[in-house]
Amino acid sequence: HVQLVESGGGLVQAGGSLRLSCAASGYTYNRNCMAWFRQAPGKEREGVARIATGSGNTYYADSVKGRFTISQDNAKKMVYLRMISLKPEDTAMYYCAARSSGGSWSDASTYNYWGQGTQVTVS
Repeated sequence: HVQLVESGGGLVQAGGSLRLSCAASGYTYNRNCMAWFRQAPGKEREGVARIATGSGNTYYADSVKGRFTISQDNAKKMVYLRMISLKPEDTAMYYCAARSSGGSWSDASTYNYWGQGTQVTVS
């Protein structure tokens, strides 16, 4: 079983930056992909970025390309999301997710484990 805990959210002005962190614990050895999703009120959960735990390959949603960067520190079992040039439309609850299977990286149903989320508000 994998536990995920996010941190780093907050209130920031448009154009500002934040770095989200996700700490993984438990049996993490079979996870092959870590991702960040977000969900705004009244909207579906949206894949933001993902990183393959082995190769480090990354993918991003078009809406965040060039502004968000996902990274990992496997030794510390940490995943990060660096966000710059934040916009009001980036306001959402951000979730860290992990999976051990395949499928479309942005399909939330393919992820086995989720954190509780951290709120990002851009004014």
